[in-house]
Amino acid sequence: MNNYILAPSLLSADFSDLKSAVKMIEAKNAQFIHIDVMDGSFVPEISYGQPVVRSLRPLTELIFDVHLMVDNPERQIESFAQAGADYITFHLESSSDCASVIDKIHALNKKAGISIKPKTSVDKIENYLSKVDLVLVMTVEPGYGGQKIIPECVEKVSELVELRRKHNLNFKISVDGGVNENTIQSVIDAGADVIVSGSAFFAGRLS
Repeated sequence: MNNYILAPSLLSADFSDLKSAVKMIEAKNAQFIHIDVMDGSFVPEISYGQPVVRSLRPLTELIFDVHLMVDNPERQIESFAQAGADYITFHLESSSDCASVIDKIHALNKKAGISIKPKTSVDKIENYLSKVDLVLVMTVEPGYGGQKIIPECVEKVSELVELRRKHNLNFKISVDGGVNENTIQSVIDAGADVIVSGSAFFAGRLS
């Protein structure tokens, strides 16, 4: 039994057959499905939105971990909650009022996550750690699958583990970007609770 939660990322799945991707994730005994929502503004590309989440929701009881890589995330919270998200994670860098975004997610009875890009330090989110259910550490630049992990970003996981212990907090620590069969152990050793993997998972190299 793995001591971490595996969250395969649909960004690396075959978009023409997402139903089969969901069933594959179930068969591999993952617990989360990581759903990367990209708006073409906060990140260069566009992925998928609420209609896709809504269409996938009846297919599985797995936890939908929706990662909003979008500007003005507060505009999208309610519709993704209604579409079937369980966790809604937004970027610190995308909002001028993170506390209100977190409150809005919780008001809809969803778990709230906050994410930071590789160049953003942990101290920038320290004031929010007591409010969130998950912290997502990006170990690549958000917006593209298949990138190589930035090793320095893994150190942020250790920092978050220490802050969680020091302040007796309960948030999960998730890592997204470049996690494969060669890098996963370093992420686990650092203390990550949730492992997001796209390319390696769907290539059959990580399960």
